[in-house]
Amino acid sequence: MEIGISTFVETTPDIETGEVISHAQRLREVVEEIILADEVGLDVFGVGEHHRSDYAASSPAVVLAAAAPQTKHIRLTSAVTVLSSADPVRVFQDFATLDALSNGRAEIMAGRGSFIESFPLFGYDLHDYNELFEEKLDLLLKIRESEKVTWQGKHRASINHLGIYPRPVQDPLPVWIGSGGNQESVVRAGLLGLPLVLAIIGGSPVQFAPLVELYKKAAVHAGHDPETMPVASHSHGFIAESTELAADQFFPSTQAVMNNLGRERGWGPYNRSSFDAARSFEGALYVGGPNTVAQKIIHLRKHVGVTRFMLHVPVGTMPHDLVMKAIELLGKEVAPIVREEVAKWEAEEKQ
Repeated sequence: MEIGISTFVETTPDIETGEVISHAQRLREVVEEIILADEVGLDVFGVGEHHRSDYAASSPAVVLAAAAPQTKHIRLTSAVTVLSSADPVRVFQDFATLDALSNGRAEIMAGRGSFIESFPLFGYDLHDYNELFEEKLDLLLKIRESEKVTWQGKHRASINHLGIYPRPVQDPLPVWIGSGGNQESVVRAGLLGLPLVLAIIGGSPVQFAPLVELYKKAAVHAGHDPETMPVASHSHGFIAESTELAADQFFPSTQAVMNNLGRERGWGPYNRSSFDAARSFEGALYVGGPNTVAQKIIHLRKHVGVTRFMLHVPVGTMPHDLVMKAIELLGKEVAPIVREEVAKWEAEEKQ
C-alpha cells in the first residue's frame, strides 16, 4: 500500500489577511514539502498542472525536478498532466529528464483536465476535448515504446521515423490514467493495461468500487493481468494532532476554494455542514487526527481496492508550517498504521 501527497500549488488569498502569496514563494515551499515527504517515508508526491493565477505549477516536471536531487526514494509524478492540450513529445522528454535526475523515480499521470484554461492558451478547441486526449495518449505511448517513432494524427504534425530523447531510466516510463469517475476513461485504462488514478473528492468513496471492477474487467478482456495493475485514489484531506483541530484548520481555506469554484461552475454553497458530512467515516474528506485518517484509508483499501492513496493538501492557501506538519504526520503516524493493517489483512486473506 503506497501513501503519498498531491498538490496543485495553490496561491489563493489568505483567509485572515487577504494577502496572496507569490508564485515564487509557493513554488519554493512545495519543494520543501516534497523533500519532507521523502524524509518521513512517503512513497509518492504529485504536482498538478494548471494555467491560472490561483495555482503556481504550470510545469509539474520542472517543480519535481527541483526536488529530485534533494530526495532519495519518493516517486515524483504529475497529478495530472493535461495531455489533451500538451505536446506528447515534450511531455515525454520532460519526464524522461526528470527520470534521469531522480534515477528512475518519475511518473506521468495523464488526464483530460477538469480545468479548461490550457485549451485556449495553447490553441485547442474544446469541441475536440475527447478526441485530443485519445490521440495524444496514443502518441505518448508510442514514444515510450520505441526510441524511433513513426506516427500520424489529426491534431499534431506527423512524425516520420524520428528519435525522441532522452530515454528514461525506467523502461517503460510509468504512465497512469487520471479519471474523475468517467466510465469511458476507466475502461480505456483497463484496455490499455495502464494503472488508474481516481479523483475521489465527493460522495462516498465506496461508490467507486464498481468502477474499479469495471477497470479490471476491461483489463482481463484485453489480456492484461489486473493483479499487476495498481489503482490509486486522490482525495482532499488534512491531518493534525486531533480530529477537531484538523477540521478547524482545514475548513476555512477549503470553503473559500470550493465556493470560488462553485461560482464558476454553478455549484451550491459550501458550508460547515457540507464539510462535516464529507469528513464522516463514509465521506470523501480525509480530515482528522492520525488514527482517524488511517482508518479511513484502510476502509478505502478494503472496500474499493486502491493500492495507492494520495492525500491532496492543501486545498487553498494554508500556513506552510501546518502543511508541513500534516505531511509529517502522514508519513510518521498514518502510513505505519495503514501499512501494518493492510499487510495483516492481506496475510489473513491468503490463509
